[in-house]
Amino acid sequence: MPHRSRLSILLLDLPPEHHAAGTAFWAGATGRPAQPDADDAGWASLGSFADGWHVEVQRTGEGTPPRWHVDVEADDIPAEVARLEALGATRHRDMGSFWQLLDPAGLVFCVVGVQTGEEFARHAVTWP
Repeated sequence: MPHRSRLSILLLDLPPEHHAAGTAFWAGATGRPAQPDADDAGWASLGSFADGWHVEVQRTGEGTPPRWHVDVEADDIPAEVARLEALGATRHRDMGSFWQLLDPAGLVFCVVGVQTGEEFARHAVTWP
């Protein structure tokens, strides 16, 4: 059964000691105000850019190094994880409602459910 997915979100993972300064920097660098999430004080959005590509800032836990990671959103998470494993990804952590994987070079990325609504519908790729 076919499913759809797309590379959709760039996340700036910032530990507590870098979160405020990093959020302010990237808001200034992009010219976009960081919109805090009303339900999660550790999360802010810089909004949607070209083709619905989102940039988000999340506060990570103590001891996590600052890093970037991308989210692949999919309408069938298990099917997308299996497809990416066939390309060389490995499962890193089952996060409950989504998967954290590693690409062949060891870079972290996540496979998540659809989060961008109409942008997903416009830009997702259909896989057999």
